[in-house]
Amino acid sequence: MDPSPDLILWDARVIDGRGGPPVEHAVVRVHEGRIAAIEQVDGRSAPPDTVDLAGRTLLPGFIDAHTHVLSDTERSPGFGAPPPLHGEEPRPDALRWFVLAKAARAFLAAGITTVRDVGSPDDEAITLREAIRLGLIEGPRILSCARIVSATAPGGRIFGTMYEEADGPWEMRRAVRRQLRRGADYIKVMATGARSVEREDPEAAQMTAEELAAVVDEAHRMGVRVAAHAEGLDGARLAIEAGVDTIEHGLSLHRAPELLGRMAAQGIALVPTLSTFHDLGERFRDEFAPPLVALAERQAVEAGRTILAARDAGVVLAMGYDSGPPGANAREIVRMVEAGLTPSEAIVAATAGSARALGLTDRGTVALDQAADLLVIDGDPLSNPSVLSDPACVWLVARDGIPVAGAAFASLGHPALRF
Repeated sequence: MDPSPDLILWDARVIDGRGGPPVEHAVVRVHEGRIAAIEQVDGRSAPPDTVDLAGRTLLPGFIDAHTHVLSDTERSPGFGAPPPLHGEEPRPDALRWFVLAKAARAFLAAGITTVRDVGSPDDEAITLREAIRLGLIEGPRILSCARIVSATAPGGRIFGTMYEEADGPWEMRRAVRRQLRRGADYIKVMATGARSVEREDPEAAQMTAEELAAVVDEAHRMGVRVAAHAEGLDGARLAIEAGVDTIEHGLSLHRAPELLGRMAAQGIALVPTLSTFHDLGERFRDEFAPPLVALAERQAVEAGRTILAARDAGVVLAMGYDSGPPGANAREIVRMVEAGLTPSEAIVAATAGSARALGLTDRGTVALDQAADLLVIDGDPLSNPSVLSDPACVWLVARDGIPVAGAAFASLGHPALRF
């Protein structure tokens, strides 16, 4: 995506993603895709070459650190094609690429300018990433793990090509290398079983210490980060000891303050994914085996306790929706506030916190020389966080300084993206 030469956002109320108070009546100047200046209006009227925000809220574009970028719409009812009727012509498998293209545009329309794909079948996310990179379709920046590295486990039968199973340290090293060959930006590993698989125990460690150490050593040696799916404490402890970069879910960590302290000291981020527990226990409860619904209900309570304990311990928090439909990701910010974070803390998690978790040093804040991934909201998210998840409140979205979506998009000479 070519950077925009100039974009001047006038009279903005800036929430910069670092947790401080808003800056009122600011002017944010973007040159060649980066923030070149942040100034004050000082009573001046908006010049004709500016976009007048009229006091609307300007934030960094959101970064979803945990989402499955895939064409399966099981968690996104109504997002894909209507269910087939008996007697209809069989549908071509290639329709899934149109679902993925729709998802890419839906992310942008919601102000999600970067997503970290945490596993998709048949390398769908990598294909979509390349289509966006090559300018074939507009979409967010995508980081993908390719396939999830797992020990041989029941989940492999359910998730198919979303997984690559391996056993023993040397097989784990080979699995890491195979993901890098596929084009992975980072490595994801299953330190415990999954709460959505009836025959897996999410409390027990699913890998040995030697296997996790091999994954982390191989990935870090090749310069890529490691995310660990870890629900129970045993797997979380082994992953933290191995030196992973992020803990995904991590709902049991409130039981082990010493592990949270170690995460804070080592800079290991937590991606709590609160929405997924609520969705499995509430929104989709009729579609899961009863024991998994009961487990999700318990885990939702634990996850809420953990996010507060992690905050108090100084752990970097990141935002991860881990649900659907694409474009509804900011619901996770609302969940974080409902769990006890302040709106400012939840916004930091969705911006600067997620950027740190992903190793993106030039994104996640509205600051000088940062990439101009920006979101303008019509409303005050500090007093009413729900405006962040309301499509009608998304006024403008820019990626690398280029306006790409929002209600004001049409006035800038582009048709609005609506979903």
